[in-house]
Amino acid sequence: MKNRLSLFLLLIFSIVSFSQSKFDSFFKPSDTLNIKRKKTVLISEGIVLGTALVGLNQLWYKDYPKSNFHTVDDNNQWLQLDKVGHFYSTYHVGRAGAELLAWSGASKNEQLLYGSTVGFGFLTVVEIFDGHSQEWGFSWGDMLANASGTGLYVAQELIWNEQRIVPKFSFHQTRYAPLRPETLGSSFNEQVIKDYNGQTYWLSFNLHSFTKSKAFPKWLNIALGYGGNGMLYGSKYEAFDEGFYQKSKREFYLSLDVDLTKIKTKSHFLKTLFSVFNTIKVPAPTLQIGDFNGLKGHLIYF
Repeated sequence: MKNRLSLFLLLIFSIVSFSQSKFDSFFKPSDTLNIKRKKTVLISEGIVLGTALVGLNQLWYKDYPKSNFHTVDDNNQWLQLDKVGHFYSTYHVGRAGAELLAWSGASKNEQLLYGSTVGFGFLTVVEIFDGHSQEWGFSWGDMLANASGTGLYVAQELIWNEQRIVPKFSFHQTRYAPLRPETLGSSFNEQVIKDYNGQTYWLSFNLHSFTKSKAFPKWLNIALGYGGNGMLYGSKYEAFDEGFYQKSKREFYLSLDVDLTKIKTKSHFLKTLFSVFNTIKVPAPTLQIGDFNGLKGHLIYF
């Protein structure tokens, strides 16, 4: 009976191990071009991005009047945090596009030419939607931010063949959103996207990649952050027109961070998971420099 039980447990363990191995191998990038994977990537990207644009048009733009295509100068809005958001988004959508093509075994040139430009192409279409909306307009400032996000990814791959500088994001709820929920968001999910007061954007620098020093763990980063506070309206002039005095201020941060993609693991599933979550700044001790309140320390800031 004991031998039978041992044999049964060994069989179960072997099946589970084989299943895990097969599951993990799915996430392993192909050494050579895998046509089936490449077709899957291209078709999936087309469906996801196409569906996102159709959904955006139906859920967002259809409720606002249309207009002839026009441009708008919105560079003085929201302390430029909306522009930094464009930069962040195009970088990471482009990075995801390049990594998916790498998974299919596509060449480096294809990864950079087709994969990394997915974010720029997608947000360009969104910008054209804005240009045909009476409420907004096509913004050259947004386009510059989009190009900069894509450029950061491509330039690092061409110069270093790795991403030493990674844009990241963190968010905390603020007291401003309840004062103007229709603009800054009425729920947590809406506030993450709309409340610029709670958003912080970071440039996270990998210390080991720059210094090649063994004194720094390969996963240790230092991050420079940018955020703002005191914003109920896009600008003080818009606030003044509404009878409100807005004293918004810029805030800068210095903090430690972790590059999750530099954590050693043999699991390709974990590598994929780490890559996805490497878009978010890890909470850590932080120094804050504000326009009016000088230097301030946070034991943990997010």
